[in-house]
Amino acid sequence: MPFSFILKRMIEVASLCKMNKRIKSAEYLSEIESIFKCPICELPMKVFEKKSLICSNNHMFDIAKQGYINLTTRPIKTKYNKGLFDARRKLVAEDGFFEPLSQAIAEIIKEHIAVKKETISLIDMGCGEGSHLSNICDIVRSDYKKTVTGVGIDISKEGILIASKNYANKTWAVADLADTPFRDKQFDVILNLLSPSNYAEFNRLLKADGLVVKVVPQSGYLKELREVIFDEPEKHSYSNADTVKRFNKNFQLVDRSRLSYTVILGSRSIQSLVHMTPLLWAATENQVKSFLGKDATKITVDLEILIGKR
Repeated sequence: MPFSFILKRMIEVASLCKMNKRIKSAEYLSEIESIFKCPICELPMKVFEKKSLICSNNHMFDIAKQGYINLTTRPIKTKYNKGLFDARRKLVAEDGFFEPLSQAIAEIIKEHIAVKKETISLIDMGCGEGSHLSNICDIVRSDYKKTVTGVGIDISKEGILIASKNYANKTWAVADLADTPFRDKQFDVILNLLSPSNYAEFNRLLKADGLVVKVVPQSGYLKELREVIFDEPEKHSYSNADTVKRFNKNFQLVDRSRLSYTVILGSRSIQSLVHMTPLLWAATENQVKSFLGKDATKITVDLEILIGKR
């Protein structure tokens, strides 16, 4: 059989797989299309011909062949690139770097939401490459036997592209956190993990009995990395006092807890850590090489989980 024929068939199969992914995403979107509003005119939207979201003013947003949808109305530049998100996914999904955090958040959802609801809608505001949302949805679904609708949005197309390639049965959208394409009061849980916030949008999207879960770094977060990068001792730790104060102004603080643990990373995982964190943007080439040269190192994860209601 000629190689050219085999190559042609391989291309056709790959194209068909991508088409099937778009169709599957469209079918999944059809089940939850009522949550969307048009980013341009704010009218309700619906799935059109299994390939787009459209409003009655004919503003149309196509579903990409990888399964995500871009609901921004203007290009927005970001420093977060494919390399960063690939590294983050390896550290989160393959190395389990944040596994205790996923378990802790799933337990919070169980305690505050799952006891009274069989179907739970979650949105991760600033989801990056999607690993946190996927892990949390899977735990709530499998351990607590709940039906979970998961939506992840991020301003970075690169992050959403990786999420859509790796995690099915969730909605992934490129969208602006300050002006999200969703109707009011659509979500039981808003997740905001180590990411910027827009509390006006959080309040608008949250159901009356919903929950906001925000995760912020505590003083020891990645301290081993900070000590390599920063000469000033005051930058070796992190303070989130202002972040907590702003959270308290916008939500009723139901609870807060601290999650601290250490992880031993091998050389491959050190590579992932270095490439996933914006902390390295302030580092010199020699500092980066010094850290990458380690065969293994201990890394501290020190986080605070804030739980709020309207």
